[in-house]
Amino acid sequence: MEYQSAKEAFIEKWGEMGTKWGINKTMGQIHGLLLITPDLLCTDQVMEHLGISRGNACMNLKTLVEWGLVFKDCKEGCRKEYYRAEKDMYQVFRKILIQRKKQELEPLLHMTEELEGVEECCRHSTEFCQVLRDIKLYSSKADATLDSLLKTSPDWFVGSFLRMIR
Repeated sequence: MEYQSAKEAFIEKWGEMGTKWGINKTMGQIHGLLLITPDLLCTDQVMEHLGISRGNACMNLKTLVEWGLVFKDCKEGCRKEYYRAEKDMYQVFRKILIQRKKQELEPLLHMTEELEGVEECCRHSTEFCQVLRDIKLYSSKADATLDSLLKTSPDWFVGSFLRMIR
């Protein structure tokens, strides 16, 4: 496969995978483009390469910067903002995990805390309370596990992961 075809396939697939991480396809494609590009790219270049509108490019670049997956840079003598992606895959993984935790797990834990204390006065309320306790238990364990994982070094993580899949 030639480079250009492989590049386009990577960007497309990275965008599709992004939807599974909780981001939209275009955001994933922008991240994929910046990830494999050695040069800084401005918004115009991102728009041109992906065939997207300025608003779409700006909104998604802003979110990628907020997630810490993309960084803004300046070129001397140029007023445009340029972008580059975080290239350390361990950091990319960590930052995606942090965002997923923030968007999915923390609201679940917050919901269970808000609904605690329901009076168990019938079998329906008892069942409801039991389900809430189970959700809280497993969500809390997942939260603690993710916190521990996020504090690890890349070497420990990779070694543990490789031992786990053998």
